[in-house]
Amino acid sequence: MAQVTLKGNPIHTNGELPAVGARAPDFKLTGGDLKDVSLAEYQGKRKILNIVPSLDTAVCATSTRRFNESAGRLPNTVVLVVSADLPFAAKRFCTTEGLQNVVPLSLMRDKSFAKDYGVLLQDGPLAGLCARAVVVLDEQDKVVYRQLVPEIGQEPDYDKALQAAR
Repeated sequence: MAQVTLKGNPIHTNGELPAVGARAPDFKLTGGDLKDVSLAEYQGKRKILNIVPSLDTAVCATSTRRFNESAGRLPNTVVLVVSADLPFAAKRFCTTEGLQNVVPLSLMRDKSFAKDYGVLLQDGPLAGLCARAVVVLDEQDKVVYRQLVPEIGQEPDYDKALQAAR
């Protein structure tokens, strides 16, 4: 179990992020077309998992915009934005914002991703949502970088994540 804060108040996650060097857990998330999406869909690509509580918050929206802009320049790399938002809302956000270099994915049908990646918030006002985190995977789905953002209201370290994806 890890601890983060929300406005300085402690909140606990269900576990720890996968370790650097470990194979990333597979997942089943819901895409904007309501189809199931797994890690295998992105086989052979580097993956930046931008894990956020909800795109309806300013910091989550900002991180998605930043990764859309920066990662769009990285070859053979996909940014997956994982949230508890319904696929309709996440798709609408990306369309409205003109974001074409990120793939929004939803925990709508299953929270196994949040549990397996150790980011499921256990207590506090956001219990049941994901903590803010970034996990970068190489082409073989090995974890090459991870950051559990210590304060949910803070942005992740974009430079370190992008460097790891290069």
